[in-house]
Amino acid sequence: MSSAPQIALVDYGAGNLRSVAKALARSGLRPEVTSDPAVLRRADGVVLPGVGAFAAATASLEKTGLAGAVRDFIDSGGPYLGLCLRLQLLFDEGDEHGITPGFGLIPGRVTRFPERDPLGAPLRVPHIGWNEVRYSGEHPMLARLAPSELYYFVHAYRAVPARERDVVGRVDYGGEFAAAVAVGNMFAVQFHPEKSQAAGKRLLDAYAAWVAQLR
Repeated sequence: MSSAPQIALVDYGAGNLRSVAKALARSGLRPEVTSDPAVLRRADGVVLPGVGAFAAATASLEKTGLAGAVRDFIDSGGPYLGLCLRLQLLFDEGDEHGITPGFGLIPGRVTRFPERDPLGAPLRVPHIGWNEVRYSGEHPMLARLAPSELYYFVHAYRAVPARERDVVGRVDYGGEFAAAVAVGNMFAVQFHPEKSQAAGKRLLDAYAAWVAQLR
């Protein structure tokens, strides 16, 4: 019997690593918390957990060499899963605490939620709590997910992709925004699967199946 796929769970100094590692293990994966770029390059899959601020996270990943290792892994065709802020870092730039370049792997930018909803009522920011994500598009993970699920969100900024085709999950809060994006071997979500109970496990189960398919 082959061993469970090894997942590099990237430790950049500010992530909810323990809960994400436990969630990945429950989906049959073998997470290894690491800040070693070499571990990323030989892993079966790479997961970046998401907490913190855009600028600080980008600086930490670049300083440690982890940003380059993540790019190398993605360039190699390996299955990348980004959670919350790690969806945002895939884009060209973010405006949290000033304009900061992102990885530039998906065209678009990250902006703060508006102060008011489409009807003019004040919008509570950050967006915290359960919300419905509606899936559409083509990706191996989507074949294992229901058309819509409730997930748990905590964020004040949202991605604005330049290409509509890159968005595979949408949610409404202050207007519709991208809750999940997929481009090639990159899949990333704005919500927290590790905090989303059964729906979150189904998402990570789908990731596990995708990793096994590409292994």
